Amino acid sequence: MKKLIFSAMVSLACVSSAWSAETYKVGAVLAVSGPAALLGEPERNTVKMLEEQINAAGGINGHRLEVIIEDNEGDEAKAVMKVKKLINDKVVAIIGPTRSGDTMAVIPIIEKAQIPLVSCAAAADIVKPVKKWVFKSPQSDADAVRRIYEKMKALGLSKAAIMSGTTGFGTAGREQLKKFAAEYGITIVADETYVPKDTDMTAQLTKIKGTDAQAIINWEIVPAQTTVMKNKKQLGMTMPLFQSHGFGNIKYAQDAGDAAEGVLFPCGRLLAVSSLPDTNPQKALLAKYKKDYEEKFKADVSTFGGHGYDAFMLVVEALKAVGPDSSKIRDYMENKKGFVGTAGIFNYSAEDHCGLDKNSFEMLTVKSGKIVVAQ
Repeated sequence: MKKLIFSAMVSLACVSSAWSAETYKVGAVLAVSGPAALLGEPERNTVKMLEEQINAAGGINGHRLEVIIEDNEGDEAKAVMKVKKLINDKVVAIIGPTRSGDTMAVIPIIEKAQIPLVSCAAAADIVKPVKKWVFKSPQSDADAVRRIYEKMKALGLSKAAIMSGTTGFGTAGREQLKKFAAEYGITIVADETYVPKDTDMTAQLTKIKGTDAQAIINWEIVPAQTTVMKNKKQLGMTMPLFQSHGFGNIKYAQDAGDAAEGVLFPCGRLLAVSSLPDTNPQKALLAKYKKDYEEKFKADVSTFGGHGYDAFMLVVEALKAVGPDSSKIRDYMENKKGFVGTAGIFNYSAEDHCGLDKNSFEMLTVKSGKIVVAQ
């Protein structure tokens, strides 16, 4: 019996001593609950899954990885508070926040503290103009607008009605839609907005119905975006509907039901990985992430979880290369080229802290309740 106890103690000691003394601490501020939970929850799940996988494989250069996740509930003031807490916790980098408005709110704190942040939000304003310590993992809303307008032109459509939420994401997308319209020969014939808690969009859609709009572009990330789809169908409006890349969770399509059929939206390739050719440089990573996530959480993978994957693994790669030095992590990421992520192939530079262009998007559609590449 004594031998067994001694053997067990030796085994535990060996496990403990396998880790180097210093733990690498990374922070995350994500909207795990609240109106953007369909974004933040898969981001949280993804980061925790990766943390487990990395530590099970021996950590980072022998160091245990610890991720401190804070839920800001999609609230800007809470995002500021949570980022300050993580800075006091001595994390070497922060991923998130989930939403664009939350990210913009914390940028001054990040820049002052000089800790690299990789946002999981999409607004181009996050990295344009470039902020020294701020990066992001989703494709930019400006490039999503370009892909939508290109598709409209290909379909022979030139008159658009836009609808957008009043969140940071919705407001930023609305500005990009107006900014690039003339460049693509698009005339905006209606411009309607709604607040995240709105449960009926028939008033806005009825106004649009009275115009000569040939398509509707709906720009939001919260569940209210599906209300637009349902009300459009109820009003018998048959014009094409484009959604932003904020539609990149199958749960939105499921919530909209038949009203989602035929909707078009630019998105990363994760949701249509099975239709990619084997030669696609992202396919192996996308397939593994999808399999790992869906087996562990018994839920469909989403592009939002993918944004968490990319942000987190960029920091992990930097830690592997330069260790837990915030300044060196920032420099490493700024010069990172050819990073294969779920959103695309990242190529950062001093002039570009997004690292992706419009080619990281596919135009997807909903067909018989499934998301597929649009023809």
